[in-house]
Amino acid sequence: MAKRESTLKRPENPMPEFVREALEEQGLIDAYRARPPYQRNDYLGRINRARREDTKMKRLQQMLCELAGGRLYMNMSWKPRDT
Repeated sequence: MAKRESTLKRPENPMPEFVREALEEQGLIDAYRARPPYQRNDYLGRINRARREDTKMKRLQQMLCELAGGRLYMNMSWKPRDT
């Protein structure tokens, strides 16, 4: 699959390995990839900016719960375009 050109205006945040592993273990990698680029980048930036490990894990859990539910983004109501 060819990599798409990013439309982000902010720097792209890297995905830490522990985030990738959590997404795969929870079966949420497809839900993550289905989100718009800005949401994926915001989630990763928020996790990466946490200084404390427990804060990183709390933010990761929030992302996983929101992806599993499909209707929230950063504790705000969100509706996918295709529904």
